[in-house]
Amino acid sequence: MGGYQNLVVYRLATTIYDATVVFCDKFVDRKSRTTDKMIQAARSGKQNIVEGSLEKSEESNIKLTSVARASFGELLEDYLDFLRQKGFKLWDKNDPRVLKIRAFRESTENLTNLTNLSNWANLDLNEGEDFANLMICLIYKENYLLDQLLRAQREKFVR
Repeated sequence: MGGYQNLVVYRLATTIYDATVVFCDKFVDRKSRTTDKMIQAARSGKQNIVEGSLEKSEESNIKLTSVARASFGELLEDYLDFLRQKGFKLWDKNDPRVLKIRAFRESTENLTNLTNLSNWANLDLNEGEDFANLMICLIYKENYLLDQLLRAQREKFVR
């Protein structure tokens, strides 16, 4: 096994995927193409981390990690669209709620950390603005981690 289950980037991707399913159930028409696209982007991000870690070729691993990064970029845009279209506010990166979410560490005991995270950050996941901003923070964090992983993979490939 590739050991991907122990990667923070994988655990956070799992939380993002699970939370996106919950978000879409609550706030997006279940029959809409947007729901399908958001869930597929979240799933693609997670699954490409898995597939890449199982690859024998470093080049393939880098390519699949890049696909994961692109999928989360697409998902981020969907959440930003949601805020804009609903007239909700995007929280500033220095907002105390954002800082609290950024400081949260994924648990190694639970595969998904949505309940732990919402309780810890004191957010109301029944409010679209709170939930979407939570997801945006998590995706920014995931993208940062993926960028770091890609940098390390490229350095290893060059060596």
